[in-house]
Amino acid sequence: MLPLVTAVRYVTPLREGGSLPGIVEADDLGTYVMKFHGAGQGRKALVAEVIAGELGRRLGLRVPSLVVIDLDPLIGRHEPDPDVQDLLKASTGWNLGVDYLPRSFGFDPLGWEVDAAFASRVLWFDAFIGNVDRSWRNPNLLVWHGDVWLIDHGASLIFHHAWANAARLFSGPYDVDDHVLTPRATELAAAEAEFAPRVTEDLLREIVALVPDAWLDGEPGFDGPDAVRDAYVEILLKRAAEPRVWLPSLDVAVNRPRTASRRGANRPGWLGGPA
Repeated sequence: MLPLVTAVRYVTPLREGGSLPGIVEADDLGTYVMKFHGAGQGRKALVAEVIAGELGRRLGLRVPSLVVIDLDPLIGRHEPDPDVQDLLKASTGWNLGVDYLPRSFGFDPLGWEVDAAFASRVLWFDAFIGNVDRSWRNPNLLVWHGDVWLIDHGASLIFHHAWANAARLFSGPYDVDDHVLTPRATELAAAEAEFAPRVTEDLLREIVALVPDAWLDGEPGFDGPDAVRDAYVEILLKRAAEPRVWLPSLDVAVNRPRTASRRGANRPGWLGGPA
C-alpha cells in the first residue's frame, strides 16, 4: 500500500475543481493536496489517481508523490464553509494525498513550449489510461522548478464505472482533438516503442497493490479487493498488448488549426477582433 500518514491540520480548500480538495499538513511534516473519498466522484476517482499516477511515475513521467491520509474531520472544525464541513465528515478515514508543489503554476500552452518527445510521451500515456482531462481549457499540468508535472488523473480508467461493459468502453480509439499537447506530439511512434513493452503484468500488479483494500472492498460483481485488482491488471495488460486498437492517428489532429484557442480570439468586435 502507499505510505500512510495522518492529517494534523486542515489549511484551506482548493476551489478550482468540482471535488473541493483541500491542502492539509500531516504528521510526516509533509503538505498535501487531499482528495476525499466522500466527494462526488467517490473512491473510484482515488483508485484512478493511484493506478494512473503510479504508472506514469514508473514510466518516467513527473507525477507528485502519493500517500494515504487518515482523516479525523475534527481537524477542520474551524472551517467556516458548511460544504467543506460536510465533505470532511463524509470522508472520515483514508483519503488520498498528493504532494503539494509550492509556488508551482498552471501550464499555459501559449506561454510554455514543450518538446515533441515529452508531448508524445504524455499523449501516449493519456491515451493508454483513457484520460479525458488534459484539455486546452484544463491541462492538469503544473510547472515547478522549470519542469512540467502531471496531476489529476481521477477522470481516467472510465471502464471501472461500468465493469460489465469495461471491454467495450476501453477499446475505442483515444480522441486527441482536445488534448493540450496534440500539436507537439509528433513522435508518438517513438513513445509507443518506449512505453508499451514496459507495461508488464508484474508492473501492473505492483501498482494495483498500492491501492488500499478499503477503496476496493464491496465492489459489485467481485469477491473482494484482490479480484478487483485482477480485473484492472487484465484490462490494462490487454490494452498494452494491442496499442494500435486505441492509439490515435495524429495525421489530421496535429495539423488542424486551433484558431479558437488563440489569445484574443474571443475579444468583442468593438475591440477590433482577435489580436
